[in-house]
Amino acid sequence: MNERIDALVASIDERIRKKSYGEQPLELYEPIRYIMNLGGKRIRPLLAILAYRLFKDDVDDIIEPVLAIEMFHNFTLMHDDIMDNAPIRRGFPTVHEKWNSNTAILSGDAMMIKAYDQLLGVKPSLLPTAIKEFNECALKVCEGQQLDMNFESLTAVSEEQYLHMISLKTAALIGFSLKFGGILAESGPAECQALQEFGHYMGLGFQLTDDLLDVYADKNKFGKQVGGDIISNKKTYLLIKAQECGSQGDKEALRRWFSGKNLDAKEKVAEVVKIYDRLDIKGLTEKAIGAYFENGLARLDAIPVPEERKKDLKRVVEYLIYREK
Repeated sequence: MNERIDALVASIDERIRKKSYGEQPLELYEPIRYIMNLGGKRIRPLLAILAYRLFKDDVDDIIEPVLAIEMFHNFTLMHDDIMDNAPIRRGFPTVHEKWNSNTAILSGDAMMIKAYDQLLGVKPSLLPTAIKEFNECALKVCEGQQLDMNFESLTAVSEEQYLHMISLKTAALIGFSLKFGGILAESGPAECQALQEFGHYMGLGFQLTDDLLDVYADKNKFGKQVGGDIISNKKTYLLIKAQECGSQGDKEALRRWFSGKNLDAKEKVAEVVKIYDRLDIKGLTEKAIGAYFENGLARLDAIPVPEERKKDLKRVVEYLIYREK
């Protein structure tokens, strides 16, 4: 993205590599080291740091606290992968595949505790607010995940229902990350609120991009199983728009593919994608993504700090819009 951002990501990665989560029992702590060192974009702690840097410059002082966000995020991924029976995460076996589900559950629980340890690095006068906001965000993520699982048993989900779910499961953590940076910088309530709203719209765009990449990504660049959402019958924005825009025949075909048992996965993905292509679901999704990012940037533009301080955040948004994995 640029040298300053790359340096911040490298600093986050270095702190993560040096973390000592615990030693024994090895089965509890090794999965934490494994998933935390698989890489990833580190977008959430990066956003917190860049939000902080809108107001202050001493970012080294806040890297340890913002690692709480990355630990919590990876905890949710570890548990989500079990629920989704996902085989791959960032191009490597998921924790429950490499070890087993019981180990992944317990190790994820330990990660959540370690995330709270990181929050102890917050300035004492800010700690109550930080914990309160963190807890509210964590509960929203759990609510969103439960709604996502509930959707699996429904024959149809509305666009409104889906957007509400991803506003909890995905956008809440991105919004909190930015607001957390504002809290650590001791910015005012209006600025913190604008940062959270900025993150909310970014989170919606981010998740719709994930939905799109799951179907249309280059499999050599995508860190997860391409077509995985279709194979696992997930209700995504693409499916919802296809059900909304398609003919009666399209809707019936989608119903068969998403309710059938013991179907050939490769054939299922290919046939569903044919329907998406015919209806230009990719174009419709890209239009929605652009609108959400535009709304988010409007919230960032409203924050009364020099434009120069916003440039790196805007570069991250540009990266997220055009990312390929």
